[in-house]
Amino acid sequence: MRREVATVDYHAAGEPLRIVQHGMPPVPGATMLDKRRHVRRRLDHYRRFLMHEPRGHADMYGAILTEPVTDGADFGVLFMHNEGYSTMCGHGIIALVTAVLEQGLAEVADPQCIAIDTPAGRVTARARLRAGQVAEVSFENVPAFVYGEPGEASALGRRIPYVIAFGGAFYAYAEAAACGLQLLPGEAAGIIAAGRALAREVRDACRICHPAGEPELDELYGVIFTERDPVPRQACVFADGELDRSPTGTGVSGRAAIRFARGALALGEVMEVASLIGTRFSVRCLRAASVGDTPAVITEVAGSASHTGTHTFVLSDNDPLPDGFLIR
Repeated sequence: MRREVATVDYHAAGEPLRIVQHGMPPVPGATMLDKRRHVRRRLDHYRRFLMHEPRGHADMYGAILTEPVTDGADFGVLFMHNEGYSTMCGHGIIALVTAVLEQGLAEVADPQCIAIDTPAGRVTARARLRAGQVAEVSFENVPAFVYGEPGEASALGRRIPYVIAFGGAFYAYAEAAACGLQLLPGEAAGIIAAGRALAREVRDACRICHPAGEPELDELYGVIFTERDPVPRQACVFADGELDRSPTGTGVSGRAAIRFARGALALGEVMEVASLIGTRFSVRCLRAASVGDTPAVITEVAGSASHTGTHTFVLSDNDPLPDGFLIR
């Protein structure tokens, strides 16, 4: 059966976000995790249709707007990628809020307080407007925290120290130099290979349990390689070897939590973090918090997004590749 799906596309700091406008059925569920389960089980062909080639690519990223699930929230969102569905996405929040306000994708009572339900919890975003366009979006993230004790993994022919932190998703953080890496665009293939290798080792060595007791959050989403000089820089490898072009919004929250726990980042102090391509997000720690018995911190991440296109994607009856394909 012929299928048409309309999307609006944005990028935040170079990382794409393809937002479904029309062509998908409503997503039922009492919670955002319920909605994510429904989409994964019943509607995953839409993800493959929009994320995979020939309409997408191995590093594509997308969003599905939903009805909110908590009192006072403006809307909900599910984020999708080449492998499945994430629990939260910082660049996605920045791009989505920009698109919602510029394109009228959802009704928002107050652009200075946009409440968004995600599978990881509620985030609150604020938009700074200039000449009728969104100049910047900041969002107060779900609690970020360091998980467990630092570890070491045998990967890439060496012992690699790492720290696990949560900023909406769990990441293993490792210094790029300790992995023999330089965070440059021309090193992308090596960064992806190293990220996959380190993720395998950390998953084998460490069982993650989110302190809120939600099993669907108990997964290592990716690996973040970091550099400190001349500016903080990082590169995130997640899902099926996707390489984030942005600094990774949830990733900068986790990095801020690590520095805050070490006493290296004070409340209110702003840290700018650059991406592989030199684009930047800023992050600051707003206040201490906790998740169960785990000390945490509420962070605020800020960045900007730009409109890249408006599309109607078509699946014809005779298309031999209805689910698309991926080539790395």
